[in-house]
Amino acid sequence: MDGPKTDVAWADAAPLTDEPRLAFVGDELRYAQGANQHDVELDGFINYHWLISPEALALPKIMLEAGINAPAEVVGPDHSRRALIAIRSSPWKAGHETNPWHDEFDLDHGHVRYFGDHKPSTVGLPGETKGNRLLLDAARLHGGTTREERLLAPPLFLFRAVTVHRGGRAVMKGYVEFCGAAIIERLEHVVQRDPQTGRSFPNLSLDLAVVSGGKIDGVDFRWIDDRRNPMLTAAETLRHAPESWNRWVKQGRIAIPGIRRRVLASAVRSSKDQVPAGGSTEATTLQTLYQFYDGRKHAFELLASRVAAEVFRESGARYREGWLSRSSGDGGVDFIGRIDMGSLKASTPVVVLGQAKCIQPTSSVSPEQVARVVARLRRGWIGVYVTTGSFSRQAQVEIIDDQYPVVLIAGGTLVATVQRMVQANYGGDIEALLASTVDEYESAVTHRRPEEVISL
Repeated sequence: MDGPKTDVAWADAAPLTDEPRLAFVGDELRYAQGANQHDVELDGFINYHWLISPEALALPKIMLEAGINAPAEVVGPDHSRRALIAIRSSPWKAGHETNPWHDEFDLDHGHVRYFGDHKPSTVGLPGETKGNRLLLDAARLHGGTTREERLLAPPLFLFRAVTVHRGGRAVMKGYVEFCGAAIIERLEHVVQRDPQTGRSFPNLSLDLAVVSGGKIDGVDFRWIDDRRNPMLTAAETLRHAPESWNRWVKQGRIAIPGIRRRVLASAVRSSKDQVPAGGSTEATTLQTLYQFYDGRKHAFELLASRVAAEVFRESGARYREGWLSRSSGDGGVDFIGRIDMGSLKASTPVVVLGQAKCIQPTSSVSPEQVARVVARLRRGWIGVYVTTGSFSRQAQVEIIDDQYPVVLIAGGTLVATVQRMVQANYGGDIEALLASTVDEYESAVTHRRPEEVISL
């Protein structure tokens, strides 16, 4: 195998001005494969090629033709490194052969779940594709326990295809949204199911932490210029990096909660943002759930319990399901669970009280209904509320303002979680999942005090 290769002889590159080249999360960029690297704007949008590799540097373009893209490695004075990995997600392709998975972007809370480039037709193990090899190599450095390893870790620059409107018509191709720079928090091997053929295939799943851009919430792309400069050491390339990235390089994983991007204003979501878009496959599935449980809403409690467990586990929590409470006199509690906080050798159990509400997807849960769960919480306990609808603005405001420890799972999260459960455990057959909640409901119900879950 050939050794690492630099992009270009840096001495031949013309000097750039010291002006920052900033991009902000949410910026829409013009991505045209054959565009030049000189013009700052194209068709009224920032020119992606100027932003990421301006002409003055005389460096090759960093293309976004694949989902996972990267320039050649650079041989620096101290070690070889890869400047970055550019990730492109195409939501409009999700469910097709070229992209049978659904990436999840929650930029307001600094989290992205991204799936690798193994496809149903790919032969071999997940790590044998070019993109997945890049991610596996990067994950090793992102999980590094020393500053030296983290210095070499390539930032993941996230982009997703967007539809823009030009001349009164929608244009689906040739534009991307900048979604920030990210750190790999977790990588795991998963089995996915192709929705077209029903065929299972292995792949990689990554949880990415989108880092804060600081006071301006932007990323200076001169950082990438430096990372592509073979004359600079890895430490010297940090001069234009976000402060959050510098902090992570210094401290490692413990820094991630403090540097993750958060948009406080987005904590209250509209009803439209909590449920699937009308006419979508997800909206149809949500309506199927509502119609199935309308008239047998007691069984929805078991589905809600399972969905809550899945949501907690996806966040990395060690969650254990307990039981369902009896339908009469539950006092605002439909199911009980437990989260074990800490490590296996040093942990403490936390009681989880759950409420389930099967309502029309167009309906919302009121503050009074959420308050029933809050009233049952003791110190150190947390609540979770699962519904097929949405949560009213006032219900969300009261939870946030009063800092109640209640997780709100609305229809959109519910249906996305159900779809993953169906693919992973029921061979894509949603009817099998729904039937199991009816068949197993009685055996899941018991009359016990919530705190007894601690002794399970």
